[in-house]
Amino acid sequence: MTCHCNPEPAIPKPNSKFRTALWIALVINLMMFLVELIGGSYAHSAALWADSLDFFGDAVNYGISLAVLGASLYLRATVALLKGLTMALFGLIVIGKTIYAYVQGIPPEAMTMGAIGILALIANVISAVVLYAFREGDSNMQSVWLCSRNDAIGNVAVIFAAIGVFGTGSLIPDLIVAVVIASLGLTAGYQVIQKARKERSQNRQLERAC
Repeated sequence: MTCHCNPEPAIPKPNSKFRTALWIALVINLMMFLVELIGGSYAHSAALWADSLDFFGDAVNYGISLAVLGASLYLRATVALLKGLTMALFGLIVIGKTIYAYVQGIPPEAMTMGAIGILALIANVISAVVLYAFREGDSNMQSVWLCSRNDAIGNVAVIFAAIGVFGTGSLIPDLIVAVVIASLGLTAGYQVIQKARKERSQNRQLERAC
């Protein structure tokens, strides 16, 4: 008996609006990665340094997402799975950096933290706005939206940390925010991994049915 089922839905035509949104987010994140990397090192801020790594990771994710637009569902889900693992790994790296900063015991420079935090928040709000419409898409689109959402939340936390450091002269607020950013990376990575695994599994089931 001839099999008439289609093992995988037709590859969708790349969404031009999503592609444009990705390019905007990619450029913004690369620029802010450099700003926060330099500023975080200058200010001795674990939170800024952690956020700079987040910006870099997001820029890589956006670049990968652009590369696989129009690819098969299985390939897009596989890439999303790798991105989810990367997001979770980022969370672990930040935790390690936070522990190192605590051992060093050097309070960060609050004014630099606050200024860069505000700039980063503006950048991430722009990214989140242009990507908001694609938050309910496949695992690849979801991972992109979660990256921008987490960055915006993290930047608000960095600003509050700067206020806390300025008021107390302690590095503790900075370390707390670094842990918060790490937690966002771990939880978002878990969400993307779960959805990507589900999509890969559904694709395999369709292939076996044929």
